[in-house]
Amino acid sequence: MKLKKVEKNHILCAVVESREPVITDARSAVELLMTARYEAGTKNLVLAKEQVAERFFTLSSGLAGEVLQAFVNYGGRVAIYGDYSHYTSKPLHDFLYESNQGRDVFFPATEAEAIDRLTR
Repeated sequence: MKLKKVEKNHILCAVVESREPVITDARSAVELLMTARYEAGTKNLVLAKEQVAERFFTLSSGLAGEVLQAFVNYGGRVAIYGDYSHYTSKPLHDFLYESNQGRDVFFPATEAEAIDRLTR
């Protein structure tokens, strides 16, 4: 895994570069956030959907709640980009929609949109 620093509007983001999931539980989320703070000097993380364990998107697993609570507890902000159209769960779509209305967690379609959301 590598972190690529991206700055826009004088706000820094760390874009995760990895071919495998880097968030598999709350602990790995906190470790990633701390790595971004140390190596890239930011609390803003941009990840591809594939870099998050698939069970994150099954809300009943509880992983999404654990991971996002960990980010909030440590002051992190995250944008997880990708195509979510193949999910059929209404609660998941509602969760994604509501998250996108907030200020700390976003689920945009592209990396560019993810960076835009974190650098407003």
